[in-house]
Amino acid sequence: MGESKHLLILASASPRRLELLAQVGLTPDRVAPAEIDEAPRKKETPRRLALRLACEKAEAATEAAPGGFVLAADTVVTLGRRVLAKAETPEEARRFLQLLSGRAHRVLTGVCVIAPDGRHASRIAEARVRFKRLTDREIAGYLASGEWRDKAGAYAIQGRAGGFVIDMSGSYSAVVGLPLYETLALLEGLGFRQPTKDGS
Repeated sequence: MGESKHLLILASASPRRLELLAQVGLTPDRVAPAEIDEAPRKKETPRRLALRLACEKAEAATEAAPGGFVLAADTVVTLGRRVLAKAETPEEARRFLQLLSGRAHRVLTGVCVIAPDGRHASRIAEARVRFKRLTDREIAGYLASGEWRDKAGAYAIQGRAGGFVIDMSGSYSAVVGLPLYETLALLEGLGFRQPTKDGS
């Protein structure tokens, strides 16, 4: 088989996604972050947004790094139809956390894989997360930690915000940033074979 059969390209610089892939024994051969416009389109649902951004990231990375299996993902935190993107300032992060306080919200992670022959496959994973009612002191402490930066919804469930969660259903790895079951299913469905220890 050609070398590209095993080549895996991750279209993300997220350390969380790298850690999740390592959890199931996968190490990307290349990391090729894709810079795209992540703004929602008019009347675009959160589900469609997550899938579209994942596929656009994969397509952008394919152009920059042809010849392998390209994997991309995008995570969207939503309250109803309202999308809570990555907070750009502490003030915005505070507003997001106040909105999430004492309420349930959805986390949608779209995953897209493009095979070396150009075939596409995508899926979306969903989780429902409920936060405890947060005090002003808890919010201030979380903002001071800096953990909110570069996180959809301004929180990281695998970090300190894990202590805010009183209930969760669905894929935990999707909330972290990459649903592992769906990712492996997409890769295998397109013919990706995970290399064995001897490299075969």
